[in-house]
Amino acid sequence: MPTATLPLVTADIAACCAPMTAGVIDDQAAERLARIFKALGDPTRVKLLSLIAASDGGEACACDLIGPVNLGQPTVSHHMRQLVDAGLVTREQRGKWAYYRVVDETLLAVAKALTPATH
Repeated sequence: MPTATLPLVTADIAACCAPMTAGVIDDQAAERLARIFKALGDPTRVKLLSLIAASDGGEACACDLIGPVNLGQPTVSHHMRQLVDAGLVTREQRGKWAYYRVVDETLLAVAKALTPATH
């Protein structure tokens, strides 16, 4: 089944997301991190990410995400698109439904970027 490709590969995020306190990050790294932070800056998207991570097998059908956030399917799809575009989740189409899975490597890279550098 086709899976949505991430805008930047995992190795790219690992390279961009060295601890921000270790030195001044370049423009590309700042843009990449800002895109992720922007996606996480919405409480609905944070909840959707949490719902997916907590789902059996670590993946969730779009059909199971609508009720818990009390939003319509088009709005949930919009939020999920933001999470996919930021590289926080992957999307796989199965029949008429999309299934989402959290990209652990992205979360780890962001956590690393926020971890204070040891001096």
